[in-house]
Amino acid sequence: MTVTQDARELMRAAYENRYTWDRNFPGYKADIAFDWNGTTYTGQVRVNANLSTEITGIEDESAKKLIAGQLQEIAIHRIRRSFDDTHSKNTFDLDETDETGAVKLLVGGKSSGDYYKICNNEVVLVHRHIHGVVVTINTFSSHQTEGGYLSHTYDSVYHDPQTGEQKGGKSFFEDQYTKVGDYYILSQRTIRTEGMQADFQDFAFSNIALLQPAVATAS
Repeated sequence: MTVTQDARELMRAAYENRYTWDRNFPGYKADIAFDWNGTTYTGQVRVNANLSTEITGIEDESAKKLIAGQLQEIAIHRIRRSFDDTHSKNTFDLDETDETGAVKLLVGGKSSGDYYKICNNEVVLVHRHIHGVVVTINTFSSHQTEGGYLSHTYDSVYHDPQTGEQKGGKSFFEDQYTKVGDYYILSQRTIRTEGMQADFQDFAFSNIALLQPAVATAS
C-alpha cells in the first residue's frame, strides 16, 4: 500500500466514524428558545425527512435566518453519504504528526494549502478553501455514541486566502445532544464570537419528537 493509499484509508476510517442519520430518519419537531445577545425568541422548528426545515412562531426575520442556518448546517452534517461519493476527487498525503498525536493529511498536495488532522479515528482539524475564504475548524472534544462521534466543543475562524487576514471574529461552539428514539438530535448549541464583532447565540431545543413516517396507502 502506498503512502497516498495509507492517507486515504486513514481519512476514510475517520469519515466513516462520524455519527450520521440513516435513510429511515423520519425528521423531528421541537420547541426552540433562541437567546441572541440577551434577547430571547421562542417558537417551533421542524426538520423534515428530506432535511428541509420550517420555523414557526418567530416573526423577527434576522432571528429566523440564524435559526434556519443552524438547522440546515446540522442536517447537512447528519446526511449519510459514502466516503467515495464525498471525496472521490480528493487525494490525500501523509504529512507531520503533531505533539498531540494528530496526523496531518494534505488534500491535493502541498500546493492546495488544504489539510485535515486525524486523531483517535476522528477529524480534529479542518483547514479548507471554501466559497472564496479559508475556514479553519479545531475540535477539542467529542460525544461518543454507538453510531459514531459528534463534535462537542470546537472553534472556527475565517481568513482571506490571498492576504491571510482574519475575516470576522473567532467563534467558539459547544453542542449538546439528546437521544430521541434511535437518533441523536441537537438539544443545545452555544456560539460565542470574540473580537470587534462580538456576538452570543444560544439555541436551546426542547420537547424534541420524531415525526411519524408516512404510511403508504393501498391504491
